[in-house]
Amino acid sequence: IKDMSGILTPMAAYELVSEIKKRFEVRLHLHCHATTGMAEMALLKAIEAGVDGVDTAISSMSATYGHPATEALVATLAGTQHDTGLDILKLESIAAYFREVRKKYHA
Repeated sequence: IKDMSGILTPMAAYELVSEIKKRFEVRLHLHCHATTGMAEMALLKAIEAGVDGVDTAISSMSATYGHPATEALVATLAGTQHDTGLDILKLESIAAYFREVRKKYHA
């Protein structure tokens, strides 16, 4: 499922994933852009509905026309049945690295 404009609402994501999973035996992956600020919530509701995969980006490369921040979703899911097992400290280290990389590519 691709939401390139970031207009998929959280409840619509939940309903869409739920209905597809009820009717078909398929793996679903959700790709949302953070354009409108709803992507993080849409991913969370899609995960609750049973989506099999989602796209995120490390925080220093996320938001606006990109994807929701990986760290935010990892922290949100920590301790739940959807816990990713990813190490938030390692993710923060990766984010710091890419913050420096970005400095080379903007005016």
